[in-house]
Amino acid sequence: MGCLRQISLPSYILIINFVALTFAQPDVALYKNCTTSGTFNNDSTYGSNLKSLQFSLSSNIDESGFYHSSRGQDADTVNAVVLCRGDVELEICRSCVNEAIRNLTQDCANQREAIIFYDKCMLRYSDQSIFGIMAWGPGFEKWNIYENVSDNDWNTFTVTRRSLLLSLRDRASSGDSRLKYSTGEEQVPNYNTMYTLVQCTPDLSLGDCKSCLDACMQLIPTCCNRSIGGAVYKPTCNLRYELGTGPFYNQTVPYAVPPPPPPPPSLSGIEIFLIVASIVIFVILTVSISIYLRKRKQRNQHHKIEKNLSVHEAVDGIDSVESLQYDFATIRVATDNFSAANKLGEGGFGPVYKGRLPNGQEVAVKRLSKGSGQGEQEFKNEMSLLAQLQHRNLVKLLGFCLEGEERLLIYELLTNGSLDQILFDTINGQNLDWDGRYKIIRGVAKGLLYLHEDSRLRIIHRDLKPSNVLLSKEMDPKISDFGMAKLFLQDETQGNTMRIAGTLGYMAPEVFQGNISVKSDVYSFGVLVLEIVSGHKIHNNFENGNNTENLLSYAWRIWREGEASNLIQPTMKTSSSSIPEIMRCIHIGLLCVQENVANRPPMASVVLMLHSMSLPLPEPLRPAFFQHSSVETNMEMPLLEASNYSVNEASITELHGR
Repeated sequence: MGCLRQISLPSYILIINFVALTFAQPDVALYKNCTTSGTFNNDSTYGSNLKSLQFSLSSNIDESGFYHSSRGQDADTVNAVVLCRGDVELEICRSCVNEAIRNLTQDCANQREAIIFYDKCMLRYSDQSIFGIMAWGPGFEKWNIYENVSDNDWNTFTVTRRSLLLSLRDRASSGDSRLKYSTGEEQVPNYNTMYTLVQCTPDLSLGDCKSCLDACMQLIPTCCNRSIGGAVYKPTCNLRYELGTGPFYNQTVPYAVPPPPPPPPSLSGIEIFLIVASIVIFVILTVSISIYLRKRKQRNQHHKIEKNLSVHEAVDGIDSVESLQYDFATIRVATDNFSAANKLGEGGFGPVYKGRLPNGQEVAVKRLSKGSGQGEQEFKNEMSLLAQLQHRNLVKLLGFCLEGEERLLIYELLTNGSLDQILFDTINGQNLDWDGRYKIIRGVAKGLLYLHEDSRLRIIHRDLKPSNVLLSKEMDPKISDFGMAKLFLQDETQGNTMRIAGTLGYMAPEVFQGNISVKSDVYSFGVLVLEIVSGHKIHNNFENGNNTENLLSYAWRIWREGEASNLIQPTMKTSSSSIPEIMRCIHIGLLCVQENVANRPPMASVVLMLHSMSLPLPEPLRPAFFQHSSVETNMEMPLLEASNYSVNEASITELHGR
């Protein structure tokens, strides 16, 4: 017997609690997610495209149980993916998909993105590209809560389960473009047969299918470790196992992966000579063309280009955002000629002004300081990234200006300013209750998860801190300032850099060796969480006998001493009902700042920890300690200059500060 994990995300809708891991009701949705990435009007082009696409989905599915399609162009494009379980008959598959469409039309009306899972099918649609792209969320897990494997049989059980899942993973990932699916059985001593199923959407590559299933297997210890039955579902893959209940799938697959073709007949000597000669000629031609193109490019680089670059020349890869360009005169009028009265503050590479566009919309305008070559590159980076990112917890780019020496970014105006202005203010900080702080923590976590795993790009922010978290009128957090962000390919999670970038105190220790990864952002998030809980800055002093500690070392010490509640800001201790949540956030924060990169949880796990109080947390290990500095300092410097810098120094005059 089993149940679905309860995850109380606002946009996650869990449909039913299971009393058995087997499914007696085929038409009951297991889980659905009506995401908050945006909405559409019923009479909009996007809405018409979605209806047209939904109408065609069921009839276009064939025996393989997989289908994907698109409708529309540009911002009105709708992409959809349908996947039925590999053993399901065609008519049952189509019936399941029709029910999924009906369900999403009713419960996720006007949402630009949604996903729903049934026992026999999954339907997903989005205004973002989703074909051939591995996605780790949103998803869910379920497991049998009534029966666990005994201690005596534990080792044998886990070895059998892992061996079976790995072999099925390899078989499924080797499938063709119509089906990546595999099942298997294995006898477990002292128990009955274990039945196991794994599946990927067949648009994934062999490597992505393996990686997706590996991610599912990594979640088993946190959800289903000792359970005799468990399952993990992701948008692009899933796995399930059951012990002693009999097969939960049809052992005859309606559509089988075709066998590999027979080996070609052996070639004669003449044929081999002709093939080799053709290859040699092709290689010579390819090398010659490459040399010619390289020389032509070098010649072209010697020509002068116009001082005022066009959008295509100034910013690589942002052809799609030309419509967001404003002329400088419009922005100058909107900000009253960048008057001091409209100045909101000083950003990383220039001042930020409040403005009002001709249509009456209030905006924030970031003006790049003139003569800052480094800042110009960050400006281009930020613009090209933000133009492609859409999430409720990321600041929204409304437009930009590239005119002469002027470089401007136009954002939505967030009336409550940045988190640091409230959190560390004597009066405002006292008024920020735990509900508001918890909302900010969870919102920032979702924003980072989107950057790391759920967006079309994989992005490491590299400068997460309170001043780069902006707050809306409703106190919803939005991550801002992508000037130092690093872009990765979808299947990359880490890399090396020749430039150290970030803010002291929020930078993970591995960054100083030129190594960056999504776990670098996880570290910064952990520091942020501890600051939000305590109301103290990372560089604040804490007395410990004759010594002083920074926030990390202080939090770690009192955690080990069993006095972690002393870290909580006194104004939040008045509500005893909030203490368990606050203590859990301290625990999560310490997990995120562990010195060893491998020990830090990914943001997908962090989001799950924040929304499931019943999920057990591992004990945190020693965090990375940094001596405090009296001044928060942003920096970006070549890695070769790192030898001039000591993390134990209070001043950093050797660095390129901003």
